[in-house]
Amino acid sequence: MPNIDIRRPHHLSVPEARAVVDRVAAGMQARFGMTGQWQDNAFRFSRSGAKGTITVGEDDVHVLVELGFLLSAMKGMIDQEIRQKLDEHFG
Repeated sequence: MPNIDIRRPHHLSVPEARAVVDRVAAGMQARFGMTGQWQDNAFRFSRSGAKGTITVGEDDVHVLVELGFLLSAMKGMIDQEIRQKLDEHFG
């Protein structure tokens, strides 16, 4: 399966970065029907055709997404949108 693996540095505290991920995740839930939950500092999410983790570290955010067969054709667009959101919120 194609993977998307992106790291983006941040200058926030871990709780502040988690709050940003929560806001972004709420939008993803509304827009894409995604579900998710926190396990320690990792937000694990899934929806039909994709699953992944957004891990908040002391100085970076790490996004890892596994795409199913149908969404793999849209990998470039999905990767670009994730990068745009990370730049918007952590750039």
